[in-house]
Amino acid sequence: MSKGFIARRLGDNLREAARSYPVITLTGPRQSGKTTLARATFGDHAYVSLEDPHQRSFALTDPQGFLRQFSGPVIIDEVQRAPEIFSYIQGIVDDLDRAGHFILTGSQNFLLLKGVSQSLAGRVSVRHLLPLSLAELDGRQGVDPECLGDEPDAALVTSKKRDLFEVLFTGFFPRIYKHGLDPQDCLGNYLQTYLDRDVRDLLNVGDLHTFELFMQLCAARSGSLLNLSSIANDCGASQPTIRRWLSVLETSFVIARLQPHHRNFSKRLVKSPKLYFLDSGLLCFLLRIGSAEELRTHAMRGAVFETFVVSELLKRQLHRGRRSNLYFWRDRSGHEVDLLLDQGTTLRPVEIKSSQTVSDSLFKGLRHFRRLAGNAAGPLSLICGDEGNYIRSDVRVYGWQDF
Repeated sequence: MSKGFIARRLGDNLREAARSYPVITLTGPRQSGKTTLARATFGDHAYVSLEDPHQRSFALTDPQGFLRQFSGPVIIDEVQRAPEIFSYIQGIVDDLDRAGHFILTGSQNFLLLKGVSQSLAGRVSVRHLLPLSLAELDGRQGVDPECLGDEPDAALVTSKKRDLFEVLFTGFFPRIYKHGLDPQDCLGNYLQTYLDRDVRDLLNVGDLHTFELFMQLCAARSGSLLNLSSIANDCGASQPTIRRWLSVLETSFVIARLQPHHRNFSKRLVKSPKLYFLDSGLLCFLLRIGSAEELRTHAMRGAVFETFVVSELLKRQLHRGRRSNLYFWRDRSGHEVDLLLDQGTTLRPVEIKSSQTVSDSLFKGLRHFRRLAGNAAGPLSLICGDEGNYIRSDVRVYGWQDF
C-alpha cells in the first residue's frame, strides 16, 4: 500500500462484490481516488490505463489483441475511452466464468454505464466512489445514517479536532490531503480539466465560459429547490439545454438531486427536487469564497454546511454499496424536514443547522412532521455546527464532527 494512502470504506465492499461477479465497475468523479483504490484493493491484478495514447489506440484498433495481452485478471482504467472493448469483455467473461476478473474504472459515468448496460448486463456489479468522507479522512467509523436518532454506540469516536470552516472550504478530494495542496489551486485545476475533458466529450459545448457560468449559478442554489426557468433565464440558455447540462453534472458526480418524499399525509407537497453539490470545497470555489474566514460569515454559510452534511450521508451509503434512501419533505405551507431516511415502514427525519447554538426553535419542523406522520416517524435528529451527541428534549443532537 503506497505512502499516504487513506483507507476507503468501499474497499471491503469491492472485495466482497469481486467474489460474486466477473466484472466490477468503479465510477465516480475525477480525482476521487478510483485508480488508487482499485490498485490497492486488487494488488494482484495487472493494470492498464486508457489515458495512455498507445494503449488507447491498441484498444480501439484491435480490441481482441488488446485484451489477449493479459493472461490473468486486470484493472482497466478510464475504460469508457475505448467503448468497443465492452462486447469483447463479454465474450471473455462468458468463456472464463471467473469472478473478479475485470475491474473497470471510469470518471464519465454516462459513457461507462452505457457500455456496461449494453454488453455486460447481469455480469457486472457497479460501485460508486465519491471524494473522501470526514470519517475516512480521520480513519474512524462515524455515525451510521441508518441509525440516526438511536442511542449511539458508546465507542463512537468523533472527528479529530478540526475547524469546521477549514474543512468545508478545503473539501474532500484526496489529492489535496495526499500532497498538501492549496485547495484553491487544486480545485481550479480540477474544474478546468472537467470542462476541457468531460464537458467537451459529453456535450460538445463550444462556449465553455457559458457552462462555467451555469455551474456558478447552480452553486448559488446548492441546498435550494431546483428552478429550471430561473437558471435558464440567468444563464441565457433554454430550459431543455439546462436540463441536459444538469444531467451531465449529475452523471459526472458534481451534483446530486435530492427528491421530495412522495408521502403527503393529506398535505400538498412541493414536487421539485433540491440540488446539492457533492463536494463543499468545489462549491466554495464556484461561489468565489476565498478563505475559511470568509466562509465563516458568508451568506451561503448555511447552504455550504447543509451541502456538506448531505454529501457525507450519501458517501456513507454509496461507499457501503447501498442505494440512496435520502429524501426531503416540504409542504406548500412552508413546513419542511431537511432530510428523510426512508426505511420502508419508518421515516427518520433529520434537521440540518450550521448554528452552534441549539434552541428548541430548531426542532419545530421535526415535531410538525412527527405529528403528521404518526407511527411512521422514526426518532428525531438534528445535525448542528457545534459538538453534539446528546438528547435535548426528544431530539438527538449530533455535532458535525460525529460524521
